[in-house]
Amino acid sequence: MAMLQLAKHAREMNVIHRPAMLYKRIVKELPRILMIYDIDMPIPEVKQKIRSSFYEHAHVKDPRVTEMLVAQGYFNLETTMLQHKQKAHLMHYLEGYMISGEGDRKRLPPDASIDDQFARNM
Repeated sequence: MAMLQLAKHAREMNVIHRPAMLYKRIVKELPRILMIYDIDMPIPEVKQKIRSSFYEHAHVKDPRVTEMLVAQGYFNLETTMLQHKQKAHLMHYLEGYMISGEGDRKRLPPDASIDDQFARNM
């Protein structure tokens, strides 16, 4: 798999704490990303979401796994900056998975007939 320039540059850097550098780089690019994708969320809220995703992997101690996660983070940052992602992808990351209208659908019991299924969809 070919690496993009940011991930390659991050791998070549001699930094002791690479996840912190990745976090700083992401936070630095946040205003630009929110403007490019026309996302109307306050920057502190987005920072909190990014910080929480970093804390999800705080228990990882293996340097190989940490290296892989940092490279993946740089790859995601660069593909976002190059607009290879769509707005829906970022909203899925920032707000979670949501299907509009999913909450107001009625569930059918297991013994429902096919007529009940058709009646529900009309």
